[in-house]
Parts: sequence; C-alpha cells; structure tokens
Amino acid sequence: MLGNTDLLVEQLLEHMDIAFTSIGIGTVLWVPLGVAIYHYDRFSTPVIGVAGMILTLPSLVLFPLLIPIVGIGTTPAIVALVLYAALPITRNTYTGLEEVDTAVERAGEGLGMTERQLLARVKLPMAVPVIFAGIRQAAVLIIGITTIAAFFGAGGLGASIFAGIRLNLPKQIVGATLVVSLFAILTDYGLGLIQRRIPGGKRGLNA
Repeated sequence: MLGNTDLLVEQLLEHMDIAFTSIGIGTVLWVPLGVAIYHYDRFSTPVIGVAGMILTLPSLVLFPLLIPIVGIGTTPAIVALVLYAALPITRNTYTGLEEVDTAVERAGEGLGMTERQLLARVKLPMAVPVIFAGIRQAAVLIIGITTIAAFFGAGGLGASIFAGIRLNLPKQIVGATLVVSLFAILTDYGLGLIQRRIPGGKRGLNA
C-alpha cells in the first residue's frame, strides 16, 4: 500500500470527485425541496419520511437497484449518494426555516415585505447555519458510502479496500480505510471552519 502512492493518490482524487459532485448536486436539489415543504407543510412529513427510508437502505441494496436503470460505474454511485444526502439537507433546510423567530417575520411583514421577500431577505439568511449543518452531515455520510461505490465499478479508495479483502492484505485494507477516515475528518473540519464564519453559524453546529 505504502509503495503504491501514485495509485492511492489517483483513488483519493476519484473518491473526492465522486463525493464532492454528489454533495454539490444534492445541495442544488434538496435545499429547494426543503424550502418547498416549508411552504407546503402538509408534505413535510411524507417527504422527510421517504428521505429517511432511503437513508435506511443499505448501500449494497440501493446500488444494485440502480444498475438496471443507469448502468454501472460512476453514474449510479452519484445517483445513490445524492439520494442518501436527501434526508440531512432537506430536513435541516425545513428545520432552519421553521426555527426563524416569528417576531422577526412579523417585523418584516410590518415593513411591507411580501412572502417571497421575507424568504429571500430574512428567513433563508437566518436559516443558512442550520442548512449548512445539514450539508456538512451529508458530506461526511457521502464520503463514507462512496467507499462502497467501488464495488460497483465507480473507483475511489474502496477499490483498494476490496482488493485487500480479496487478496487478504490487511495492511492495504487498514491503509485505505485510514485515508478515507482522514478525508472525512478533514472535510468535516474544513466545513466546520466555514460554518463558524457564517453569521450565526454557531447556532447550526449542533443542528
């Protein structure tokens, strides 16, 4: 493992590409969904419930279910990972908007703001710390699950782990696992630093 640094770096870059692409797509999809169910509250429970059900599906079940639809390789991995990101991002977006102080909303209404203006200028900015906390949770989750994606031809650090299992190479398994863990820890730490710089960011650290 240690003697094949180039391969390890290549797999780490593949892992990062899959994980960060999935986080980006998940953010673009699920933040608006969280806003939508905030507006149409009757849909919040079923939508969050479905997202929770998806998250409980083992990755070794979800990935094969997607193969007949989108084939093998990176595409089904990203689709599955985006689905896994639905719960933390959607739920935190909804929760962040729900937690906006009603007194602040009334003050905005008193200034003549429309509902759309309240959302854009007041509610969303105040909810950003909690929303960001959901994105941070999703990022760590996705980095871990991306390891399984290698089993279905997506590449990444999981390839070294599965090769180590197949060839009975404990050092390779441990080495690749440590790199995945370090990647997740550093990503979480980096996002945490960004979150602390957001106005009110500490409010979302325990969300």
